[in-house]
Amino acid sequence: MSATVPPSAPAPAPVPVPAPSPLAVPSIEAKFTPLTPALIDAVLAVEARAYSHPWSRRHFTDSLAAGHQAQCLMAGDTLLGYFVAMAGHQEVHLLNITVAPDYQRQGWALVMLDALALWSRGQQAEWLWLEVRASNARAQKVYLAHGFSRVGLRKNYYPLRHGEREDAVVMSLPLSRPASAQG
Repeated sequence: MSATVPPSAPAPAPVPVPAPSPLAVPSIEAKFTPLTPALIDAVLAVEARAYSHPWSRRHFTDSLAAGHQAQCLMAGDTLLGYFVAMAGHQEVHLLNITVAPDYQRQGWALVMLDALALWSRGQQAEWLWLEVRASNARAQKVYLAHGFSRVGLRKNYYPLRHGEREDAVVMSLPLSRPASAQG
């Protein structure tokens, strides 16, 4: 037997549903896994799609051989992104962070930056450093939103086409307090 609403009963008022935020992380279960030689081909495929001057296989294998922190963010067998960072004396230098193009603008860069900051604090690092192309305003905006500050410029740091070079903006994040308290 099914319940019916008598014709004289008022219709329920519609409930407004907010539109999803374009930066909201979708409901995908993701986890970090160490970047291993078995994952390098997948990483290289993402690099080639994400950058005009991608890292080579040797960049990744040398980073692994040097013992750098290298993590992949995976959703099942799908590579969402990865980062490679080098620990130094009381600091960590982010060498590469990439979100696969199909998963950009969904908050995954912030997830990886949070994980990297947490790991860096565990290494007793006081600072997290990175360089970003001067032309990459979108990435700079993400870093600034995460608490990084622009602290310098490296002239002619990145390669461009036809032998030209591009400046890098140097950014740093103090790790003495949580990134969410930065500002």
